[in-house]
Amino acid sequence: MSRVFRISHIAIRSTVLCTLVFCAATLSAQKDAATVWRFDRIDSLGGHPTTVLGHPQVIDSAYGKAVQFNGVDDALFLGAHPLAHDATWTWEVIFRPDADGAAAQRFFHLQEVDANGADTKNHMTMEIRIVDGQWCLDSFAVSNGVRMPLLNCKLTHPLGQWYRVTFVYDGKEGRNYVDNELEGSGEAQLAPQGDGRTSIGTRINKTYYFKGAVLTARFTPRALPPDEFLKFPPKR
Repeated sequence: MSRVFRISHIAIRSTVLCTLVFCAATLSAQKDAATVWRFDRIDSLGGHPTTVLGHPQVIDSAYGKAVQFNGVDDALFLGAHPLAHDATWTWEVIFRPDADGAAAQRFFHLQEVDANGADTKNHMTMEIRIVDGQWCLDSFAVSNGVRMPLLNCKLTHPLGQWYRVTFVYDGKEGRNYVDNELEGSGEAQLAPQGDGRTSIGTRINKTYYFKGAVLTARFTPRALPPDEFLKFPPKR
């Protein structure tokens, strides 16, 4: 009887331990899970309802549906900051910058808000600059007065093509990429940002409109290496 009790006790302990390990692994996987926004409609993104400014259009592209912005007054706004509370992160966007846009354009803006819903100074942006008929990537983050600008207009790219741009922060260093090519890097101690809101197609204050299209965005709460970056969908 005593032996049966000991075996049962060991079995119960093993079951509990396995359950705890499974739960810990599940929680860890959920914590590291990426958020993906597909731009195949304009009334919602990632399950969040949008506020539509102007007349952004859902278009068919070689990679599927995307949202096109006119560079004048088109934009989408929603009440979520997908990288809020993340100490490390990877932010990826598949987009197409088009010709004849403004010299400086903000195509994606993540904005922290305070307890009253007012914008703070903490934010992150994905931007482009037009130089000699081509574009260069500008990634920017500021948190509690610490700034990280990553802009290298010695590396330019043709307009009218699809690219994946990536902004990575590993807790010490930020890096940005066009496709798999490193464009810039810099060190900074960026505190995690709080909850907030997002604009696509313009800066959060409705300036510096973007002319082009956005296909997909992915937000991951860890720093990804280039071999784990978001892959382009198959061409259709």
